[in-house]
Amino acid sequence: MKLATLRNGQRDGRLVVVSADARRCIDACPVAPTLLDALERWKVVEPALQDLSRTVNAPAALGTMPFDARQCLAPLPRTWQWLDGSAFLNHGHLMERAFKVPPVADFDTIPLMYQGAADDFLGPHDDVRLPTEDDQIDFEGEFGVVLSETPMGVTAEQALQYVRLVVLINDWSLRAFGPREAKSGFGFLQAKPSTAFAPIAVTPDELGAAWNSGRVHLRLQTQRNGEWFGHPHGGAMHFHFGQLIAHAARTRKLSGGTIIGSGTVSNADAGVGSSCIAERRMVEALADGAPRTPFLRFGERVQMVALDDQGQPAPFGVIDQMVVQGGAVGQERVNTVDATNLIAVRA
Repeated sequence: MKLATLRNGQRDGRLVVVSADARRCIDACPVAPTLLDALERWKVVEPALQDLSRTVNAPAALGTMPFDARQCLAPLPRTWQWLDGSAFLNHGHLMERAFKVPPVADFDTIPLMYQGAADDFLGPHDDVRLPTEDDQIDFEGEFGVVLSETPMGVTAEQALQYVRLVVLINDWSLRAFGPREAKSGFGFLQAKPSTAFAPIAVTPDELGAAWNSGRVHLRLQTQRNGEWFGHPHGGAMHFHFGQLIAHAARTRKLSGGTIIGSGTVSNADAGVGSSCIAERRMVEALADGAPRTPFLRFGERVQMVALDDQGQPAPFGVIDQMVVQGGAVGQERVNTVDATNLIAVRA
């Protein structure tokens, strides 16, 4: 099942069920007006949502409408809790060097995780409005899971049964704040502006074999201004999502709608590129003595798409955003995404 949230003038948007080919959708409001409402009542509403999914995928589907990802908010425009891990150890080790902080004790046995802002997520085609280029603007591609209510003390094996949806994320970062906040012991705050999401959230079964052992076995391809930046594989997670969920739920229950992020998708093979600029800069510094790749400037465009082993797009859709100066006056940008081009570049 594929779910999305369309703009309707309300803060939490309008929940729709999307067809398998992402060409049509059907209103889910008679079942659940918003995705957060659906997640809080998942056992009650899931059968009716599945009925809508069968309807929108029927050959002569009635009551459907064209699906336009440009009209989407984030699948969850806001929620109770957003927790981001660091499950790819290669990325974590590189960031330790980038931030010049000592290695974290038990880094490979206890997941790292911080609590981000869950009140203002960005849609897949929203401009990213930020105050100044001096803050060292960076993107971070990752996968995430969305939970129904999860009990305190759940084990890593039990935790996966509470995963309701899988999402594709661009966790925007401001690297100028990172070193100080990493050393403070209180976690990230100014370093983490609003996070963006691909338009479609999918139930794990939609991924088929790509959802395996609590990991998303897909490549996350990133382009910067239309040029390939990287396509590392999500299967390289050291900690799987069950372990991340269990870590978060060690001393408290997790509300329905909680999102758990994998952290930046990263592979040890430098040939597959990176999912963030800071990581590439660290690779350059280690290889050549100094980084070469600049952080983002206003007017630059970042695109992300998940691809299977055959180079075909996964069902999340595309994140396609432009970085602009915060507070600028102007109409909201509307893009036409050339998905064929996205897939063709180094797929």
